[in-house]
Amino acid sequence: MILLVLISSVLISGIAVYQYREQLRDYHEDRMERKEEQIRQSIEYTLRKTTYPPTTENLGLIFRDEIYEIADVQNKNFNIYDLEGQLIKSSRPKFENDSISNCLDAEVLNYLQGSADKRYVEEKSAAGDRYQSSYSYITDRKFKTIGILNMPYFEDNTFNDMELREFLARLGGVYFIMLLIAIGLAYFISKYITRSLQTVSDMMSKTDFTRRNEKIFIEGPSEEIAKLVDSYNAMIDELEKSAVKLARSEREQAWREMAKQVAHEIKNPLTPMRLSVQSFQRKFDPKDSDIEKKSLNIQKH
Repeated sequence: MILLVLISSVLISGIAVYQYREQLRDYHEDRMERKEEQIRQSIEYTLRKTTYPPTTENLGLIFRDEIYEIADVQNKNFNIYDLEGQLIKSSRPKFENDSISNCLDAEVLNYLQGSADKRYVEEKSAAGDRYQSSYSYITDRKFKTIGILNMPYFEDNTFNDMELREFLARLGGVYFIMLLIAIGLAYFISKYITRSLQTVSDMMSKTDFTRRNEKIFIEGPSEEIAKLVDSYNAMIDELEKSAVKLARSEREQAWREMAKQVAHEIKNPLTPMRLSVQSFQRKFDPKDSDIEKKSLNIQKH
């Protein structure tokens, strides 16, 4: 019982963490797509209202000031590159521009050119934090590509990690209580089982072939204990039958010994009498004239 509680707590905690990570990943993907779509709509609106021709060469002029307004409204920084991968404009402050790549990797450009959805998501990690960058084409009113939109997305999981820790702490508390309950139940159940087994053990230790043995009677035993008690009681019945047979056999043997002794005692005086009779038969002659005298002498002896 204790092992099952421990295993279930570990499994449920692992599943909870896995489910949390999956939901968090889906949340960040959905949020990044929504932010990107909002920025794209703002860019399209700016391209519609601008007086400059919507070309790659004019992107720097079109978004000279509007890029900061869009970033403030959407609360998200983004970058604009030309079709060759060169940085045209960034919404980040000037002192942060040094950390921005001025030229896109060839992998990004090749993927955008060969992909059907014209969108590329790059996943990276830095200083233990995970972030993503999405790349997609900017088009004019005639859906002609004129630039590349890059939106970095940093995953801030501080609040979510704190919620996960609180959830695991509550779950750990619940399983700690369940563990204590399992220990108590295991103790009482084991005591109940061992009490019945102790009764059986004590009765078996008192079993003696030379006297009458008592049977075991336990109220409300489990199925296994009931089978054990029935087997013991059946053994006691067989033992009683064997004892009766043995006693009968011993009595018969005693009678035989006594009969032999009596016969021996009876034979002891008969032996000289038989010898005397045999001697008399040898000496007695009915035709002898002194037969009466000899008979009287034998009777005197």
